[in-house]
Amino acid sequence: QVQLVESGGGLVQAGGSLRLSCAASRSIFGTNILELGWYRQAPGKQCDLVATISSRGTTNYADSVKGRFSISRGNAGNTVFLQMNNLKREDTAVYYCNAKFPRDFDSWGQGTQVTVSS
Repeated sequence: QVQLVESGGGLVQAGGSLRLSCAASRSIFGTNILELGWYRQAPGKQCDLVATISSRGTTNYADSVKGRFSISRGNAGNTVFLQMNNLKREDTAVYYCNAKFPRDFDSWGQGTQVTVSS
């Protein structure tokens, strides 16, 4: 298990940018953490994948954010960032940091609110 703490959410106008950060209690390198990622949940909707990055650096994005969002990790492997550009109203959601382990085990952060106004 790993503790995850998100930061960087807030209120931004459509077309603006935000950068989310997630601090993990241990590194993705040399551990059983398969990948770190970001998910989001809008009111009344299910929690959906936004982007993930593996221990090897392989990234994966939801189609809705490709070309606008970028996931990266710190050199020590215990932070993960989500740079969000050209934000749209439909990006409004609570964003959760996630760590995936073998056998479908997950750790989640507490979430950070992102609100995009028109």
